Amino acid sequence: MTLRPEVETGIRNQAEHVSKNGALGTGAICRAMIYLGNGPTLCGQRIASWPDDVIESAMPLRLAGGLHDLFRRGLADELGAVYRGERVKQGAIDALVSSVVARHDAALLPWFDGPPQTNEAGRSASFVGAMHWLSAHVLPRFELNEIGSSAGMNLLIDRYSYKLGGVTSGPNDAPVIIQPEWNGPQPPANPFFIAAVHGSDIAPIDVRDESAANRLMAYIWPEMPARFTRMAAGIKMIQDRPVDLVRADAADFVDTRLSAPQSEGVTRVLMHSIVWQYLSKTSQARIVAAMDRAGAAATPEKPLAWVALETNRATFRHELKVRFWPGSGESHLLGEAHAHGVWVNWYGGD
Repeated sequence: MTLRPEVETGIRNQAEHVSKNGALGTGAICRAMIYLGNGPTLCGQRIASWPDDVIESAMPLRLAGGLHDLFRRGLADELGAVYRGERVKQGAIDALVSSVVARHDAALLPWFDGPPQTNEAGRSASFVGAMHWLSAHVLPRFELNEIGSSAGMNLLIDRYSYKLGGVTSGPNDAPVIIQPEWNGPQPPANPFFIAAVHGSDIAPIDVRDESAANRLMAYIWPEMPARFTRMAAGIKMIQDRPVDLVRADAADFVDTRLSAPQSEGVTRVLMHSIVWQYLSKTSQARIVAAMDRAGAAATPEKPLAWVALETNRATFRHELKVRFWPGSGESHLLGEAHAHGVWVNWYGGD
């Protein structure tokens, strides 16, 4: 079986995107899947016959997580040279990845069955920046509802502290300080309070299970050590005090949360990051319709907001957009952010 042109193009685009985001070794490993997809392994056949959009389904990152997991467990030490950024030609990386896959073919195959799950804690910086901004437009007491929560790292949003372009928030004794490189004006220093945090995922990860926690770590790009530190701290925080995370279809969860009683004086917020591309068109349409209906019914005493950090499919930039009601519900582009919270380019939205 040979690789279809659209699959090869998708792999190349994914590899380029990963490399541009600071993970050159992981990008090269993604690129090696072109060579793998023209080979005889079960993983290669899965790549060659991939039925979905390669980028939207993050297919290369699925296998990349499996390969990193092997490395973390000491079963593919040769990948270390690539992860460390040593000078290894792409042809040699192709052969190396092919060799590792041949040894672990059956064990790697299940990694294709679902998208990578990290829900990187660094994305909370964008959410918090949005809440500082929103506090000038709606009631500054928020009930947060997240879809695509994965293991719930962003459900810890009220337990982290933040330094965002000179604006600080969060508890002073937080075990995790989120401080991205901040470009542009600082966000407004409007105070706010998080009254409740709820989350859902179609396949949530329970980090109280060691194997699940290790799988979560495997999806982190090894070139980014700060992410491992944040993730380890987040895992311990959840183990010490669990988050409110339920297994649910995203659209069903939105319907459930929007129909729940809303306290007067609290702004209900739907939030999500790098998850929209994984939802079916039907689920996307249901969520949009549900939010538009709820927005039309919103009042100054019971406002509604929608905060999303999602990929612009044309530019591959991760855009932070906010809508709120009552009002027009128009979309405000507040900025762009690195997928894993390394930096935020803040525009301000007004």
